[in-house]
Amino acid sequence: MVRILPNIGYYHVMKEIYGSLIMFFYFLKWPIFLGLPILHFAYGLHANYFLIAFWLLCLGLILKDFWMLLRGK
Repeated sequence: MVRILPNIGYYHVMKEIYGSLIMFFYFLKWPIFLGLPILHFAYGLHANYFLIAFWLLCLGLILKDFWMLLRGK
């Protein structure tokens, strides 16, 4: 069996991917949340299921942030 990745273990790889996704959504949830409706209604972007799901994911992350802020954590 040929190993493409070095012998660092799958846990480390998944941890790196998880960290990258956290950073991605931390910085881009607001531009995506505000930008997709603008692109759809003002510029005629055709919505598809992927963009709707992506927008709902950003909405959920924003609601989670507000919930944590109100809880005081």
